[in-house]
Amino acid sequence: MRTPPNIADRASLDRNRSRMTATFMLDAVADEIQERLIEVNRPFNAPAIVSGQPEYWARHFPDAVQVTDTDLLALDAGRHDLVIHAMSMHWANDPIGQIVQSRHALKPDGLFLGAMFGGQTLHELRSVLAEAESRVTGGLSPRVAPMAEIRDLGALLQRSGMALPVADAMPLNVTYEDAWALMRDLRAMGEANALSQRLRKPTRRAVFAEAAKLYAEHFSDADGRIRATFEVIFLTGWAPDESQQKPLRPGSATTRLADALGAKELNLPQTDD
Repeated sequence: MRTPPNIADRASLDRNRSRMTATFMLDAVADEIQERLIEVNRPFNAPAIVSGQPEYWARHFPDAVQVTDTDLLALDAGRHDLVIHAMSMHWANDPIGQIVQSRHALKPDGLFLGAMFGGQTLHELRSVLAEAESRVTGGLSPRVAPMAEIRDLGALLQRSGMALPVADAMPLNVTYEDAWALMRDLRAMGEANALSQRLRKPTRRAVFAEAAKLYAEHFSDADGRIRATFEVIFLTGWAPDESQQKPLRPGSATTRLADALGAKELNLPQTDD
């Protein structure tokens, strides 16, 4: 079996998370998760939450088992009717492994709900940092965690063996006074650079100054504030169960579409090729 690449420096990631003081993004996601669970309209008596901020999620889901998002999840097979993977999969070395482990922890017809940053997140910051570093130093270094696009994450959900898989995105657009304020906020969110391949020596201040200048030039509103995009992708799937709806076999329909729509069926004239 192929060993997944080591994306995050776990010690740095844990340190960044321990310093988290800004929770507005987690608050928005927690509210959205609560709304989605209400729409499911069923009780969950054995929930578990996988995350890197167990203290935060325990306040919102006090009855849930809190599980740290390590490569090997401390989840018991078939124990839970709900597993929420909360805002940490973008740091996972093996996202498909995280989903598969979550599925194995579900009872039949149990619900998996994942939330993570998607590929459009901080695309403005990524582009200006790359251009600034290239201009100032003549090279590039990893600075933002790699985040998958929604279709790729949807494919992972299907590969994991989940039934009724759905992937959708919630864009969140935030404005800041300048790029410096954005970068301070990312540190306060616990989302500072923790990549294992990151530059290990301090970055020259000139790189950030150039990035701030480029940001203001390319991504400013009329009032001078800069825009920052955060894309949260939600993955929903169910542990397979015989009670679930299944698609009909192709060709098994017993009613014509025209009859179902109450429309008159027209015979098209034949044409010679």
